Amino acid sequence: MTTDAKVGVQSGTWQVHAIKYADRNARTRADSFLFDDNHDAPHAMDYFMWLLRDGDRVILVDTGYDHAEAKRRGRPIRLDPGEALAPFGLTPEQITEVIVTHLHYDHAGGLALFPNAHLHMQEAEMAFATGPCMCHDVLRDPFTAGHVCEAVMRLYGGKLTFHKGDSQLADGLSLHCIGGHSRGLQCVRVKTEAGWMVLASDAAHYYENVLSRKPFPIVVDLQDMMQGFERLTSLASRPELIIPGHDPLVCTIFPQDLAPHIRRLDVGPKTNALATISSEFGK
Repeated sequence: MTTDAKVGVQSGTWQVHAIKYADRNARTRADSFLFDDNHDAPHAMDYFMWLLRDGDRVILVDTGYDHAEAKRRGRPIRLDPGEALAPFGLTPEQITEVIVTHLHYDHAGGLALFPNAHLHMQEAEMAFATGPCMCHDVLRDPFTAGHVCEAVMRLYGGKLTFHKGDSQLADGLSLHCIGGHSRGLQCVRVKTEAGWMVLASDAAHYYENVLSRKPFPIVVDLQDMMQGFERLTSLASRPELIIPGHDPLVCTIFPQDLAPHIRRLDVGPKTNALATISSEFGK
């Protein structure tokens, strides 16, 4: 953290924290990769939000999902997303900006928990989630109508900014539309002490998706997903600074900070991170 950040002055270099609020172990590699030879092997998934801080400016990236959604989908959460912010000394009401990477339930399912937040979203995502593609069950399944309606309510309340493609949100912070997994999926590029970091969200669920160019099975446009892997690589200073949306390895290669469910990302990963990541491929 820079001196400017400590005294509340924005520096353009951000603190970045990964906040784990849930996990799911009853999965296989077939749930994570198309065309995988080891498809029956177990493959766990973690669920994250991310907190960005530069001086007095605090931005939450995604919101997780709440206990009601957990019960509805049979996917329990370990922590309420609002309560998960407590180690930062923050309440949900104090969050005034949320970057919504996309509107799937596990990324936008907690929007209602942050009533004062102004949202940043790709216009393509809103069009997708409210358009004719939602007539198809398989495309609609990762969305929940109430979460989409909450985003629409923010729009009508003047608390939503649409972005189209690449957009500079602040010094050292930009948004980039990737698509693939969802039509308007965006990643977040952040300047950190360790270099340019990319919060991939679901543009890469796992390191293996992006580093081995292996697509995730829930996909709207496979070409966009594959090109997205190239884009993530070009945006990050080095491969280990691409932060996948659901990889348990994030909790292995980055140091714990403030609480067991929080990892500090902006200081960079531990030594030999790429070797650790690669050793997990194919297990």
